[in-house]
Amino acid sequence: MTTPPSNPPIHSPTSPSSGTAPHGGPPPGEVPLILIGGGGHSLVVMEAAALAGMRIDGFLDDNPAAPVSAILIDLPHPFPSPRHLGNLEEVHRTHGRHWIVAIGDVTVRRKLLRLLLAAPDLAPMPRSVVHPTAFVSPSAVVGPGTYIGPRAVVHARARIGAHCIINSGAVIEHDCAVGENTHIAPGAVLGGSAKVGHDALIGLGCRILPGLSVGHRATVGAGAVVTKPVADHTTVTGVPAQVS
Repeated sequence: MTTPPSNPPIHSPTSPSSGTAPHGGPPPGEVPLILIGGGGHSLVVMEAAALAGMRIDGFLDDNPAAPVSAILIDLPHPFPSPRHLGNLEEVHRTHGRHWIVAIGDVTVRRKLLRLLLAAPDLAPMPRSVVHPTAFVSPSAVVGPGTYIGPRAVVHARARIGAHCIINSGAVIEHDCAVGENTHIAPGAVLGGSAKVGHDALIGLGCRILPGLSVGHRATVGAGAVVTKPVADHTTVTGVPAQVS
């Protein structure tokens, strides 16, 4: 990273820095899960959670008819639609239940995380959701509240921060580090020992070459190939990736 973060991430009490087990938390289904968000990303998180045997208690969204409710689509669905529990900022409704932020936009996610983690009775309850077809190395560490999508790979000794998205088919190679609340989009690949800061977006199909770093709140555009370090708060696009 080129500079220290101007606004450090908020770590929940069960983040990797405090010694959590790689996939800590109670067994799936023991405590119900609340989805924070009801859009398209929430739909894939819901399905992954259901396939992993978790019990979903409902969702928070400003739109009661959000896509995850299945109200707006007339299609068959193998899982029951979760009930609408309230608006996004009504985070108190997660009390006593696990929660995961199921929204793709890292800026919106960060705003909600500040609300959730500021409440002492809510902060200890984030839960990761790992799709059954994903591979997570037993030597990797995954922070709480992280979603790992179908066919994603998290290899040996990789460290994934709290509240991240490792989306469908993404590959996090050995010894990589991904900061809190970062979104690794579908099909992106981080070469061995690559590092990505917090609140970053690594776009669809990106390639980050081994050992390189991408800074805090940086954005790597879809399809870009990163061949040199990317500074904090920087957007790069293209092959090879250049500041845009």
